[in-house]
Amino acid sequence: MAYKRILVPVDGSPTSNSGLDEAVRLARAGGSKIRLLHIIDDTLAFNSPDGAGVNYVLDALRGSARQALKDAADRVRRAKLEAETGLVENFTGRVADAIVEQAKRWRADVIVMGTHGRRGFDRLLIGSNAELVVRHSHVPVLLVPAGGAKARRRK
Repeated sequence: MAYKRILVPVDGSPTSNSGLDEAVRLARAGGSKIRLLHIIDDTLAFNSPDGAGVNYVLDALRGSARQALKDAADRVRRAKLEAETGLVENFTGRVADAIVEQAKRWRADVIVMGTHGRRGFDRLLIGSNAELVVRHSHVPVLLVPAGGAKARRRK
């Protein structure tokens, strides 16, 4: 089955880029559309130790988000594909819930995302957006390990 609409959450990290690279391969093979998505977790700003710095933190998060989307879109263009972008500010709830909601709204066929693959105590402390997306998504989710295909070839 070819996926026609691929949603790719990005944050500019190497792990996120592994997911993006896999999504590009899928899109190239299936003639698919790619939507790059960045979720700004606004709770980070409201948890800053300096309450007066909330606007500064939000502006910094927005700037970082725009840069991550631009870099991801440039990466897709270098692969001779096009991508649309989406930026969502998440004031409440979990990032994973926002990803699943955007997949529904955009009518994605699949979500492709990088994952750190944390286990045990690290996952308990940090949580796993990827795991929550898998649990709550109405479409298939392809999780790409940090390092992507290169990491798989080394094994």
